[in-house]
Amino acid sequence: MELHILEHSLKVASIEKEGIQICTHGLIKLAFLASKTRCKFFSLTETPEDYTIIVDEEGFKELPQSEHISVADATWLALNVVSGGGNASNSQPIGVTKIAKSVIAPLADHNISVFMLSTYQTDFILVRERDLPMVMHTLSSEFTLLRVVNGETVAAHNLGVTNGFVKPKLVPRPIIHPLSSPSNMFCVTSLDPDTLPSVATLLMDVMFYSGGFPNNVLFTSASGELWKMVRIGGQPLGFDECGIVAQISEPLATADIPAYYISTFKFDHALVPEENIQSVIRALRTESMAQ
Repeated sequence: MELHILEHSLKVASIEKEGIQICTHGLIKLAFLASKTRCKFFSLTETPEDYTIIVDEEGFKELPQSEHISVADATWLALNVVSGGGNASNSQPIGVTKIAKSVIAPLADHNISVFMLSTYQTDFILVRERDLPMVMHTLSSEFTLLRVVNGETVAAHNLGVTNGFVKPKLVPRPIIHPLSSPSNMFCVTSLDPDTLPSVATLLMDVMFYSGGFPNNVLFTSASGELWKMVRIGGQPLGFDECGIVAQISEPLATADIPAYYISTFKFDHALVPEENIQSVIRALRTESMAQ
């Protein structure tokens, strides 16, 4: 398999609910007017607490300076696992559980913090830019490492850091954060970007005015399943703790349960098939008590 290191330098930020009004112009531009901005990577996730935005440096310029916006200190890089050398955009999602043992666990073993973003088509693993030499060293035996430069994939050259790596001592990863599962059901849907103008008004209503996403909307693809959420964390998790994603994804991988994983500024979230939710909660809590 190939591991692509995307060329975007990313910021992770939180927008307070009461501050969304001052950011609406910039967010609409980023989400719906791609030709009016040089931004190439943009994600917006709403939770009950806030909005989490992941955006490249060009996109970040579209947001106003405000006391309602908190920005994580680090610059992040996005990694993307591509199976069989194909284009990830043309394949079904690999899923965090499919890369739990090959990517997530090794990075946790080397004390590398990750920030996960699963989408309908693929999964992005965000790592701090300063951790990239260790990331490449850790994963080079399992993956062909490629960098994306000006839209083209090229061989990722060794960053010149070859000595001083100590093989980590593998230790159990107990689940130490509270788990909860809200009653909401989720549908994972993909929208063809070419049809975005035809549903822009609808999406703006969903994003900013709490409207529900209607059934049977044209130009979308859905997995056909309903998903339930497992929320990780009782207090904000922060960005420095390593192994949180591994704590959740490894037991799910062992049980062969697919999952989308979405990290946000304050908490982490795993989406699992609705019919598996009770066995998922039971497995994760059993894992927690066993450690």
